[in-house]
Amino acid sequence: MEKLFTTRKIRLLIDSDDIDQKNKIIDTLYQWRYICFKAANQIFTHHYVQKQLREMLYLTEGVRARLSDIKKDEHGILSTSRMNTSYQVLAQNYKGSIPMHVMSALNGNLVASFNKMSKALASGESAMPNFRKEIPIPFKGTDVKKLRSSKEGAVFHFSLFDFPFRTYLGKTGHDKREMLQRLLASQVKLCTSSLVLDKGKIFMLAVFHTERQGQQLDQDIIAEASLSLDYPIIVSVGNKRYTIGSKDEYLYKRLAIQAAIRRKRKAMAFMNQTSRRQLRKTSIDQLIQSEKRYVSHKQHVYSKRLIDICLKNKAATLLLVDQTEKEQLAKDDPFLFRNWGYYGLKQKIERKAEKVGIAVLVE
Repeated sequence: MEKLFTTRKIRLLIDSDDIDQKNKIIDTLYQWRYICFKAANQIFTHHYVQKQLREMLYLTEGVRARLSDIKKDEHGILSTSRMNTSYQVLAQNYKGSIPMHVMSALNGNLVASFNKMSKALASGESAMPNFRKEIPIPFKGTDVKKLRSSKEGAVFHFSLFDFPFRTYLGKTGHDKREMLQRLLASQVKLCTSSLVLDKGKIFMLAVFHTERQGQQLDQDIIAEASLSLDYPIIVSVGNKRYTIGSKDEYLYKRLAIQAAIRRKRKAMAFMNQTSRRQLRKTSIDQLIQSEKRYVSHKQHVYSKRLIDICLKNKAATLLLVDQTEKEQLAKDDPFLFRNWGYYGLKQKIERKAEKVGIAVLVE
């Protein structure tokens, strides 16, 4: 079976009624995030310097160095492996201030990322990234302990670094609830994940390792889907025809958000500079992010319904009819290009289809 990795963003609440304990946990997490911010930049800096030493062709042969463990290469200059060099720096600077499991996960992620972009860095095609203070706090899947559910699987409790947490899944968190239930039943594995702190809220970007289960699909059945203006998706499977969503349903809220943004921007003309800056940072930016979240949510819902229809009818192939032509037409129509989001919807359809073994063809 093919290995798959699925990420879910799950809201977490501190599972305690003690206000002092809650504040202490929040303060600790923010301190850890700041340490991760400094450590991430140090990891990339050390590996970049090591890489540049090898690229300094103007050095004499006696000075040139091999970036290898001296125990394995007599000409090496490192006292340990390359990955362990940056971990040793982190241990020296931050041991006792943050769990070293966090540093180990951070080091592993960033070294792998550096190795992927090392050629682009060496050739000058890419600049060395600068990490922000809002960097997620990574942790290993084994750090999540004592996972249990309550209220018939509506809420999950667990401890992470001995901090008590519980989930807040909301009314639309069915897929997250399902993944956590499968994790509780040991049907999936939690891989290296991360905590995101956003304006006092805590989110877990949980990465689940699953194996694609073989679906009983008929290779002779082809589902034809059309991404249209009147209906986000129109599906035909044999003699059956389905419509997913509607123009009014999709556009109503999005256009309302855009109208609110325009009103706010017009009001800025009658404000002083301080008020304009404050309005832009609070109300307008929040509305822009709200529109993005709304579009992403709708695209996820529509693509999931499409794949469910394909599975229900055992269609092994999904054909997106006239999609290339529609994307080209959308580029020439400002309204379609701004509001319909063909490309994002197509991406989500392809990703969900891959997970269940449905082949997607774009016409």
